Amino acid sequence: MEFDPYTATGIVGAGCFVVSYFATLQGWMDPARWRLPAVNLLGATLVLVSLTDAWNLPSVVLESFWAAISIYGLVRSLKRQP
Repeated sequence: MEFDPYTATGIVGAGCFVVSYFATLQGWMDPARWRLPAVNLLGATLVLVSLTDAWNLPSVVLESFWAAISIYGLVRSLKRQP
């Protein structure tokens, strides 16, 4: 099976979500630090890019909220750092 660049981008984005969630559950990634929201923002951005080729409104809405919440978490964690 051959993937086009948009599909590959979406798969990498989904992988970001899965890896960050698993890493958090394993205790490898601290959810209060900047890395978790940064990886989630990357994942949401990549999935949104893939949706430009295969438009799906519910997915765009979900990923937009996911990105906004990730930006909030990223800013919040960076403000906490000394």
